[in-house]
Amino acid sequence: MRNHLLLIILICSSCTVQKINKSLTKSDVFNQGHLGFMLVDPVADKVLVDINSDKYFIPASNTKLFTFYTSYTLLGDSLVNGLNYIEKGDSLIFWGTGDPSLLHPDLKNTKAIDFLKSQDKKLYLLDNFDQVNAFGPGWGWDWYNAYYAAERSSLPIYGDIVRFAKEEGDSTFTIYPPRFEANMVLSEPRGTASSSFKRDHLANNFKYFVTSEATDKRFETDIPFITSSDFAAKLLSEELEKSVTVIKNPSYFSEEPKKLLTAAADSIYSQMMKISDNFLAEQLLLLVSDQLDNKLSTSDAIAYAKENLLADLPDEPIWVDGSGLSSKNMFTPRSIIALLAKIRTEVPIEKIKAYFPAGGESGTIRNWYPSDPGEPPYIYAKTGTLSMSNALSGYLITKSGKILHFSCLMNNYPISGSELKTELTKVLYIIHDKY
Repeated sequence: MRNHLLLIILICSSCTVQKINKSLTKSDVFNQGHLGFMLVDPVADKVLVDINSDKYFIPASNTKLFTFYTSYTLLGDSLVNGLNYIEKGDSLIFWGTGDPSLLHPDLKNTKAIDFLKSQDKKLYLLDNFDQVNAFGPGWGWDWYNAYYAAERSSLPIYGDIVRFAKEEGDSTFTIYPPRFEANMVLSEPRGTASSSFKRDHLANNFKYFVTSEATDKRFETDIPFITSSDFAAKLLSEELEKSVTVIKNPSYFSEEPKKLLTAAADSIYSQMMKISDNFLAEQLLLLVSDQLDNKLSTSDAIAYAKENLLADLPDEPIWVDGSGLSSKNMFTPRSIIALLAKIRTEVPIEKIKAYFPAGGESGTIRNWYPSDPGEPPYIYAKTGTLSMSNALSGYLITKSGKILHFSCLMNNYPISGSELKTELTKVLYIIHDKY
């Protein structure tokens, strides 16, 4: 009887696998481009579905899975180092670590400001801005006005963006930080948009319009500003109401600095993963680099991670930035699956649920992959979207209580991301329902 029961289970399982494979390989939607899909039962140590898992794909923001794992492993989940500083007589010399939280409109961290305000010493900003390229390899030049391509920097302030926001029913909008009000120029409305904000390409001047149609609407628009060591010092001076002088002295970098702990890494991970925040992802790798050797280098952080944390992946990651904005990034589905297993081993499941977007509930998949009415989310996964790439990788909880690992990478599709997500929703629900 027991053998018969096992045979029935095996037959049912085989039928389910065949049904999933067919829903992927015989799909009129998925067959329009290049698909990589892998599904694994980690407890049984069994590959359930494998479609092109050894092929390289452009992962878009699935790159943030690698950034998250590297950051969590090296920075932990407590406070990050927000400022390096040394004291010389009547002077305090400080420099940035890449910490993105300083006066960020969402993270709202003021610890570095409070620390600098409390000083009775002269303040000197040691210029390490040339250690960080404002844009990553392969980023588009015309992204300068988009929040998703905010400039990377050694000492971000206000998240290196200006936020224009209006609540429903308000007649005017707010500007954060307010000091940019003097940089605003009213322009004529164009097209069908009820509001628009655009920065000059090479200057921190902003053209805008808000029509009467926008009066009853809520909006929030983040536009990157151009930053530099001199501009950062100016912003700090205004905020502190005391002088901050920029100095260039490479010899100071060889001294072991004191470190000021500022923002909770947990809050940075959660925002980075849930809303797929590119700026936070890029800055996290700079924080990792600072942790390693008091220097800021995205490539050094990636090289360290590949050699010391990810050497056991099936295929070497082709990894160039923290966010996945670059189409030069390439990973295989089976390497992402291996990474998901490492995350599961080292990060408690409740933290994973707190960090990752949840299907039908939060983050970038709050409108996708919903569970049955009254049931908790069954998908916790990281999205990825570029014009040539769509991705979803993470954890799928079945009705029987299993936690399966999956990675779906889709490249070179001539159809919309919505069509791909609609088709993927059907596949993931079959897995949820049948396993």
